[in-house]
Amino acid sequence: MKGLIKATLRPVWAPIRRRFEHIARVHQAPLLEEAATLRARLGACERRLEEVISTHNHRLDGLVESEADLRKLLTELTDKVKAVAPNLFYEEQIARELANFNEVTNVHDLPEIFHYWSNRYLLPMFRECGFGGIDEFYASHFVKAARRVGGHARFVSVGAGNCDTEIRVAKLMMEMGLRDFELECLELNPVMLERGRDEAVSAGLERVLRFTQADFKAWRPSGSYAGVMANHSLHHVTNLEGLFDGIKRALDPRGYFVTSDMIGRNGHQRWPEALEHVQQLWEELPQERRYNHLLRRSEPQFINWDCSGEGFEGIRAQDILPLLLERFDFEVFVGFSNVVSPFVDRCFGHNFDAGSARDRAFIDRVHQIDEEGFATGKLKPTQMLAVMTVGPAESHLYARGLSPQTSVRTP
Repeated sequence: MKGLIKATLRPVWAPIRRRFEHIARVHQAPLLEEAATLRARLGACERRLEEVISTHNHRLDGLVESEADLRKLLTELTDKVKAVAPNLFYEEQIARELANFNEVTNVHDLPEIFHYWSNRYLLPMFRECGFGGIDEFYASHFVKAARRVGGHARFVSVGAGNCDTEIRVAKLMMEMGLRDFELECLELNPVMLERGRDEAVSAGLERVLRFTQADFKAWRPSGSYAGVMANHSLHHVTNLEGLFDGIKRALDPRGYFVTSDMIGRNGHQRWPEALEHVQQLWEELPQERRYNHLLRRSEPQFINWDCSGEGFEGIRAQDILPLLLERFDFEVFVGFSNVVSPFVDRCFGHNFDAGSARDRAFIDRVHQIDEEGFATGKLKPTQMLAVMTVGPAESHLYARGLSPQTSVRTP
């Protein structure tokens, strides 16, 4: 059993050992102190691992009777080990993040049942707030910001990925009559950024699009922006405070920070009150509906999977909304989705047929659970669209009257 646990923890140890070995090979005086620090931390980690395993010895015999029990134990062990030297894992997570997305040409590809749900329930919320879709959401507020600021408008998208959304937004802004602008696409992954550059040329938009490879953790805004967008990128960021502070400094007082992102529990897990609903609904599903297409496995019992263990997926999702509220005012806010998410997402959504009245009725019922929970405060939304300002907003428009303040789920 100890061998199994240590083997599972190898990904945790790998970045420490590689970093230590690299420094050990370099005989430069400035690195001696760092080498000594790493040596001490490495020793502390190994001592902690043995200590933690010894502490759990009483649980090892006969413990692993289910996959969930093993995963829970390994999570406990890994968290305790990581607590010794948290900053040493960043490079390893970066490598995983890059590998995860290198071959993904459409990061927004979703099941048909998602589109049924979003068209029936999300689209009316969007229209209530003055836009008819995600591209129009970004474009219309950028155009409004540009006209408020005046002159040449500079925009930036943080975490642009393949830049497909940015290309569509730039095209739509031009169709809305905005010509004097540039949109900078900021992305860590060079493969995805190159795809975006190629698509921009194909679309004839290379004049207005700029491409910058940079890590959120080190990025420093250059100059002032009329608008900043973050399209499902914030939940990949560890240094949210630094990023939000940088955006606040760089955003023109008349500009907008516009985002669509995840605000649920870290790692896209369900909070206990939502998990209870999901598990009850899971029991209604036939086995073929319990197949996880993303992880390619059947889940007889719903696994409350922590996605942040690989790369940065949902790494600090639950901190996004509270930190934004500390720094910005919300002119527009659309909060939505919680219990329904696992049933319409990439993992299990492909198991449902949007053409089936029975499947649509199931999704309708789950959506109603969310809406009733939001109304009573027993559930909180796990996704949002938001338009923010650095100073007091001229007005506040919150879909269904659900405010960002009441949407915060305190751990």
